[in-house]
Amino acid sequence: MSKTKTILITGSTDGIGKLAALKLAEAGHQVYLHGRDADKLASVIAEVQAGATGDAVDHIDGFVADFSDLTDVLKMATDVNEKLPKLDVLINNAGIYTTASAITKDGLDVRFVVNYLAPYELTNALLPLLKQSNKARIVNLSSAAQAPISYKAFVGQERLDDKAAYAQSKLALTMWSMDLADRVASDGINVIAVNPGSLLNTKMVDEAYGHHWSSADKGANILTALAVSDEFADDTGKYFDNDIKDGTHGDARGEFGQPHADALDKEAISELESQTQQVLQSLY
Repeated sequence: MSKTKTILITGSTDGIGKLAALKLAEAGHQVYLHGRDADKLASVIAEVQAGATGDAVDHIDGFVADFSDLTDVLKMATDVNEKLPKLDVLINNAGIYTTASAITKDGLDVRFVVNYLAPYELTNALLPLLKQSNKARIVNLSSAAQAPISYKAFVGQERLDDKAAYAQSKLALTMWSMDLADRVASDGINVIAVNPGSLLNTKMVDEAYGHHWSSADKGANILTALAVSDEFADDTGKYFDNDIKDGTHGDARGEFGQPHADALDKEAISELESQTQQVLQSLY
């Protein structure tokens, strides 16, 4: 591993985000967490501090934001920009699958907001900080579940079931990731989308499916590697598929693979960007 990095992980109060935070702090990196509940966030910050090594102990902190509210996301971005002089790694890990409240106060499906629009807005607002780093990295949490986007659903004119909304939001994130990689390449920022592994042992998977195939550590390990390992120093605009190709399910690491065809389709990406801007303009 290279020298100490300043790392922000969204959705890091449990699941693979929390595990990755623990691993990175233990390796001596400065880790900033995010959660929507202030008390839970404070508890996890204390836990991560307890396992941190070196100077990292004094640089473990966090930010509170409800990612279903993009105004809250932008407020968090302002807080991050004010607190940190630079950002080496941004891991957009926060995600939602099942929920009792599928529609936000703005009439949008919460999966599109939390899984795509929130990281889109946060990342763009933090690009100046990422540009202060030498070879920054953005890691976006995709999924094996990806499906073509219904723009009627995207703008809130059609309702989707949990599975469809999740899969469409994750394809949107993956498409944006491939496009973002091209946009920020000249700034020395690498972007990778990653399926951390299907049915990992996390609360989100348990609530959605009631069973798992692999340990949460499998997902946390690939996030940690993509964030700081020299192995991935020159990789950008790629999709890492952490599922095993022989059809078995276990903790072995996957490899780079082909993203969904729409993630490589310039016209499809242009349509997503256009629809994204229209939705954002309607909100602010």
